[in-house]
Amino acid sequence: MYTMDLFRKKSLNDFENAVSKTNLKKGLSSFDIASMGIGSVVGTGIFVATGQGSQMAGSAITISYIIAAITAILCALTYAELATMFPISGSTYSYCYIAFGEIIAWIIAWNLILEYLVVAATIATGWSSTFVGVLSTYGIHIPEMITKSPLSGGIVDLPAVLVVVLITWILYIGVSESAKVNNIIVAVKIAVIVIFILVGLGHINVTNYHPFAPFGFKGIMSAASIIFFAFIGFDAVSTAAEETVNPKRDIPLGLGICMIIIVILYIGVSLVLTGIVPYKLIDVNNALPASLALIGINWGSALVAVGAIVGMISTLLVTIYGQVRIFMSMSRDGLLPERFAAISNTHSTPAWCTLITGAATAVIGGFLPLSVLIELCNIGTLSAFLAVSIGVIVLRRTMPDIERKFKCPGVPFTPILTIFFCLYLMINLPVITWVRFFIWTVAGISIYLLYGTKHSTLNKPSLKDKDI
Repeated sequence: MYTMDLFRKKSLNDFENAVSKTNLKKGLSSFDIASMGIGSVVGTGIFVATGQGSQMAGSAITISYIIAAITAILCALTYAELATMFPISGSTYSYCYIAFGEIIAWIIAWNLILEYLVVAATIATGWSSTFVGVLSTYGIHIPEMITKSPLSGGIVDLPAVLVVVLITWILYIGVSESAKVNNIIVAVKIAVIVIFILVGLGHINVTNYHPFAPFGFKGIMSAASIIFFAFIGFDAVSTAAEETVNPKRDIPLGLGICMIIIVILYIGVSLVLTGIVPYKLIDVNNALPASLALIGINWGSALVAVGAIVGMISTLLVTIYGQVRIFMSMSRDGLLPERFAAISNTHSTPAWCTLITGAATAVIGGFLPLSVLIELCNIGTLSAFLAVSIGVIVLRRTMPDIERKFKCPGVPFTPILTIFFCLYLMINLPVITWVRFFIWTVAGISIYLLYGTKHSTLNKPSLKDKDI
């Protein structure tokens, strides 16, 4: 027999006992955490989305990035508090399980799945378009039937599929190994972006900034709502809590470092990009390299193109990593088949979760176009950020005595401001995105009612009796 208490909650002891039985390797430092955050955020957003956002906002794409950055920073502050309270994998899902109960945690987790899978597929597709674009500049043309999705006139985006397979293998063999690969790639792409900014500064033509906002405030906000995905992914950092040496110190420190660097890089790139090339001439799929080529800096174009190809790999790595840890946490709680949470004895990684996530990402990235994917990924993330912001306010009242190594400043005003920004960005998303989001949410609730309510670990008397 099972009870259908949709709002049953897990205690901190429940999670701690579950964590103690999971043999995840603890080897990440604050430097690794900061690098993961930068690796996750500085990728397709800066190399691809900048071009797409400029078509919506013109040179005012810089303002769009600032608005998106403010929202992301506010979200990061709330994440840092909860991550130090509950240093466990699962991110928003785990926090909501404690604050609001099982059904809310499931809905948030289901939307996080939408975020991570779609963002990972978006990155893979963006990587593919950049890779194909670079090859074409050297006279190497790959047939469109194997570089475009069916909705874009092809059969499958094969480069996107292959890069996902590579990243899945790296994650499968171990988190420490993955972190080392990520750290190297992050150093390379930061260097490339700095070179782009320094080279471009000397070629800025201020007339390209006029008109600065050709589509007005609506264009700025529309671009901000779409390019917001460029900043998401820092939440993947909180999913690494169980594999961090000192999560209560390293998570907030790593988040702070990565957000400062990210904001500086994005604002710098958007100002330079729209200053060296009129926004109408920016190549949507190959923004930075193509812009340098237009002003005759071919060596810089080639260098940035290679940096983009290498750089987006780390973004994909961290994003898939985050999805795997969400899957693992849900499976460990019985809301998905518990076999998914099994840890490999050889590599100390969640093997099944890694393989399933990689396969799903490859299918989505191979068969859906970039434009559809970008619209989908933002709404799932923003809904999760809303939940985290509300959770900070609620837990300050319901769990005031739990140690908080980092306290979000200005509570409840900071979380309320975060909620406002997130809601405003969500409102500016296309209607079709809301329709897809509604269908996805209904499907998720159905799966929970049919499977999760029966198999939840909170529904097993033997576990409850043992205070697990």
